[in-house]
Amino acid sequence: MLWVPSDMANALNLALDRRAPTTLAEQIRSGIIAAIESGALRPGARLPSWRDLAAQLGVARGTVMTAYERLTDEQWIVSQRPGGTRVAKYPARKPIQSTSSDKVSSSALYREVVSGPAIFQMGIPASDCFPTTLFARIRAHAARAEAQAPAVYPDPRGEPELRRHIAAHLAVARGIQSTPSHVFITSGFSGALGLVLSVLRVHGKTAWMENPGFFLTRNALDLAQLTHVPIPVDQDGVVVSYGIEHAGNAALALVTPGQQAPLGGTLVLPRRIQLLEWARRTKAWIIEDDYLGELQLGRRAAPALASLDTAGRVIHIGSFSKTVSPTLRLGFVVVPSELVQQFAETAMCLAPAPGPAVQHAISEFMGEGHYMRHLRRMKRVYTARSEALQAALAARGYTTDVGGLAVLLRLPEGVDDLVIGHEAREEGLAPGALSSWFSPLGAKQPGLLLGVATATEERIDDACDRLHRLIVKFS
Repeated sequence: MLWVPSDMANALNLALDRRAPTTLAEQIRSGIIAAIESGALRPGARLPSWRDLAAQLGVARGTVMTAYERLTDEQWIVSQRPGGTRVAKYPARKPIQSTSSDKVSSSALYREVVSGPAIFQMGIPASDCFPTTLFARIRAHAARAEAQAPAVYPDPRGEPELRRHIAAHLAVARGIQSTPSHVFITSGFSGALGLVLSVLRVHGKTAWMENPGFFLTRNALDLAQLTHVPIPVDQDGVVVSYGIEHAGNAALALVTPGQQAPLGGTLVLPRRIQLLEWARRTKAWIIEDDYLGELQLGRRAAPALASLDTAGRVIHIGSFSKTVSPTLRLGFVVVPSELVQQFAETAMCLAPAPGPAVQHAISEFMGEGHYMRHLRRMKRVYTARSEALQAALAARGYTTDVGGLAVLLRLPEGVDDLVIGHEAREEGLAPGALSSWFSPLGAKQPGLLLGVATATEERIDDACDRLHRLIVKFS
């Protein structure tokens, strides 16, 4: 208990913890607010001077001054030279309590994206095989260069050198013939999608959405006030004829033609041509999410859909999240010529590229040939892990399919894959629930998506044993 003047006796109980992650100033501030809210400190009550309180608590005077200054700014207390520091006559109200909508990020689906890393987790690369020392040196060099550079606003479209490297890489690896002026650097895939939807101005219109398809992409379409029509997917990719029949007047189609997310199939050439012809005829836009397009396992990657586009209807989105690291939050968009100016203006005003340092680091990583070497190595690593995982599951009686960088284990109808996924996290496993990828408007198929990037060979058998026990328990 802290001694204070008579009008504040027993009003404060400031127990400071120097091991706590919060600062001492913040602990003092929070303690005084708690006393005011509880009524222990009433409006007009005099607080000890910051010198006295610092002496009583055994902290630096500046620490108490910082706490008092914040309380004054927030209108909890007032400082009057003759009268000292007092509780405000009308102290600030309690902070607004969190509502259920504030807690959306803690839902099961969002935890699936932001948690980890854990065995079988999808969407993240294998960190144990990344050239960490090399990339750390490159990033440190880029950070020093940025700190020493003149303080000017960077190009909102992205650093020219990185855009040049991306254009050159796409020409070789994805068959897209473009110039750096068509490339825009973004904050990952989500930043790219937000930029695209802002430019296209398709609010209130209809969009094709693959079913199953990435749930956050579906949510993004909802936030953009688009009505999404679920289009079924089979082994040959999205069923274009179904989309034309049921939503032929849609403003756009959002597809993953390289490797369908999450089933992994590649959109076959006849359907690619059919999709491009529909977009040309109806003036619709195609957003190509190049999800794992260049990480085809066991065969050469199919060319990007944009490489076949002669009418300028395809907008190509890629990122470095699956190939380098999601912590970079670095993606890019390749746009048709007629949209270049609109993208430039929107990027300038609403969605400029991330800071130059991370761009320069990736630019050097690509320019020195490290990126292509890294991709070749990771394809070998992922192929070996995928085969080992399939063999381990087959030994336990399961039939599986390969879906990109995940092995799909289908479950019997009626089995709750969300429950299994939740229980698996208690076991240090992170399988994705297939049902969460389906539109809420129709039927769902239960299954588990097992990411291979985080499933190292020496851990696969034990992980499969634990997963098998859970499946048996909840089936």
